[in-house]
Amino acid sequence: MKFTKMHGLGNDYVYVNCFKEKIGNPPEAARILSDRHFGVGSDGLIMICPSEKADFEMEMYNADGSRGEMCGNGIRCVAKYVYDYGLTDKTNISVETLGGVKYLDLTVKDGKAVLIKVDMGRPELKPERIPIVSGGDAVISEPIVVDGAIYRMTGVSMGNPHAVIFVDDVKGLELEAVGPKFENHERFPKRVNTEFARVIDRETVEMRVWERGSGETLACGTGACAVAVACILNGLTEDKVTVRLLGGDLLIEWDKEADKVYMTGPATVVFDGEIQI
Repeated sequence: MKFTKMHGLGNDYVYVNCFKEKIGNPPEAARILSDRHFGVGSDGLIMICPSEKADFEMEMYNADGSRGEMCGNGIRCVAKYVYDYGLTDKTNISVETLGGVKYLDLTVKDGKAVLIKVDMGRPELKPERIPIVSGGDAVISEPIVVDGAIYRMTGVSMGNPHAVIFVDDVKGLELEAVGPKFENHERFPKRVNTEFARVIDRETVEMRVWERGSGETLACGTGACAVAVACILNGLTEDKVTVRLLGGDLLIEWDKEADKVYMTGPATVVFDGEIQI
């Protein structure tokens, strides 16, 4: 099977052109390919497929084989792939995901897509639709007890569930210890992606993320969007925010009038390969 290894700010996936390739068991393939010792090594598998609703479909699987609704870094790489590898010559494309159809604008230089702006759609704040177990109409700075400690979370869905926790120290956080306890907490019926964020100023915030099904990753596009929305809901930043992730920066803007979140960032091809699975 032919594949392409790509990353968005270090959030790396194995991409397969399913116009040409067939994968019989995607969850198992994702587990095999993602293994960093015995496989290609990645945060998961993304299949680029035909779509009846959009120009393309992005079918995403996490490293543990679980299906993901949406991936912000992944969808930017999908856009770069379909343009750079000649599946389209359009610089405005639509991509179907389990989190809905997303619309992308590509900036092209020397025949390659170098920057992608994604219309991530409306942030979902209703707890039952994220989903988060809560008695309110929205989860904004709501207390949650994890491993005996009290945190305050803001819940956002960007097509997948996020809990944003503001902390004083992002770099020193023992994420491998606390991340799984958030992910599997009883208040998250479908598990959750957890972002730990620190506001630097009104236009800048830094974060680390524990991704559901993959663990800590160098970047999470939907997570960066959720962090920006959480910052704005809590009155901590302006409506346009630079989010600093371990793998680099994303520019996130919440257009409240249109009620849409826009994410702008790069995508990178690492290498092409072929593997027997």
